[in-house]
Amino acid sequence: MLRIALAQLNVTVGDLRGNVRKIRHWIEKAKRYRADIVAFPELAISGYPAEDLILRPGFLSDCEEALKELAHDVKGIVAIVGYPRKGEKAYNSAAILSGGKVVAAIDKIHLPNYGVFDEQRYFAPGDRVGVISVDGFKVGVSICEDIWVGDVIEAQAAVGAGVALNISSSPYHIGKGGERQALMAERAHTTSTHVAYVNLVGGQDELVFDGHSLVVNPQGEIIARGKQFREDLIVVDIGGTRRHPLRQGSGLLPARVIRVKHTRRRRRASLAPHLAPTLDRLEEIYTAIVLGTHDYVRKNRFKTVVVGLSGGIDSSLVATIAVDALGKDRVVGVAMPSRFSSEASVRDAQRLARALDIKLLKLDIETIFRAYLRTLRPIFEGLPFDVTEENIQARIRGNLLMALSNKFGYLVLNTGNKSELAVGYCTLYGDLAGGFAILKDVPKTLVYELARYRNSLEPVIPVEILTKPPSAELRPDQRDEDSLPPYELLDPILDMYVVEDMSVDEIVARGFPRAIVRRVAELVDRNEYKRRQGPPGIKITPRAFGKDRRMPITNRYR
Repeated sequence: MLRIALAQLNVTVGDLRGNVRKIRHWIEKAKRYRADIVAFPELAISGYPAEDLILRPGFLSDCEEALKELAHDVKGIVAIVGYPRKGEKAYNSAAILSGGKVVAAIDKIHLPNYGVFDEQRYFAPGDRVGVISVDGFKVGVSICEDIWVGDVIEAQAAVGAGVALNISSSPYHIGKGGERQALMAERAHTTSTHVAYVNLVGGQDELVFDGHSLVVNPQGEIIARGKQFREDLIVVDIGGTRRHPLRQGSGLLPARVIRVKHTRRRRRASLAPHLAPTLDRLEEIYTAIVLGTHDYVRKNRFKTVVVGLSGGIDSSLVATIAVDALGKDRVVGVAMPSRFSSEASVRDAQRLARALDIKLLKLDIETIFRAYLRTLRPIFEGLPFDVTEENIQARIRGNLLMALSNKFGYLVLNTGNKSELAVGYCTLYGDLAGGFAILKDVPKTLVYELARYRNSLEPVIPVEILTKPPSAELRPDQRDEDSLPPYELLDPILDMYVVEDMSVDEIVARGFPRAIVRRVAELVDRNEYKRRQGPPGIKITPRAFGKDRRMPITNRYR
């Protein structure tokens, strides 16, 4: 029997000392469980993704020094720790630590280069599959993408590995946990091995990592599962891991077996199964956004965030998430009414602030707006009031929020959603301003779902905000649907066009009106320049704006 511990941690990119300190703490915790092996996520030393830090030789050297410092304290257990290895090129590697030293390094073979992944920019691929032999038990060690491709663990099984241990930093999107479970079950079943998978936790810029580590038996059954979006240690006993090598086929990847000295603790009480419950859809999404918000603010050392409260659904949800992520004392709301703001909207913003128990500032923009109009009157004389004057109001508000940010060190939370961002229904240097966009990847219809979910836990968002028609309130009696298709129609079209990359004809074939689909596609294509200038925000869908979708601004293809 082999006892394996999977430590799903929340590390910080570049915080080498802090990451080593945290890894060391969890190694000691695994030793208290008398584990033989403890595994940590991909690139746990450096944090993931470290992006162009990997191109700095000094950074790689510092990572190796941090690893050696950690290795010195690893005794009585085998630790598998992800780090960037410095060679002729950089490698994404798993260090095998035992007996106070670095025994070996196993390099990642398959380097993903799609979506948010740019690993071929930074790393060279490994050329051999790695298997460690611990007291006669063979454990295949692989890194993230290697298990998604599959040929790595096939080669490991062929040399007698009874466990396929995969260290990963796999970012979250809606439904990703289910995809991973299905994949691990299929890999375990087809290779007749136990699969042990450990994943990163936490927010890193636009990415959120959900943990959700797994152990699957050869029948494809989940026998252990870690918590979602929280640090956790999953300890499991795996029996029957001694197996004879399978006959090597000519198409298998070359493999090497690394013998690791380790004296197993033979007298151990059996462990109860560690099966953390899974969250339902809305709870999962909401928790991901809260964690992403918390970590962006904490890891970038902001103490307080500021949110412009319009009395609308988007700003109300952003303020609520901010309070859940940071606490009420670290969130400041700002109401900035104009001549077009309804009394109901101002009242709703006040009611929300009271329900959340946050500080609310009121800065009336009418005087500033009049000054703008007076300054521009000689140039605009005789021209009608239009989107220009609407956008001036949004830019005044953005200017005031940034003034508070500069004076007090607040982080401005942008309140725009994915639907608005997709079609450009936002003002450059106005409501598009901000330091972090919580709802950047959240369609408008999902905004309402999340608000209702949050109210089901504790009613903080006034019902009137959930039921009134959405409006920017930048001109008399304005409604979003004056400029856009209804969100119930717009969001499915956007999902097909942006996330699924379907053409106009393919979307029309699904039963959507051609004129509306064509207009939506034109709006998406035309507003790439706005999205390029917006703040970063949390990714929750399979294809978010940003690294997932990189379209040229200058582009005549339609």
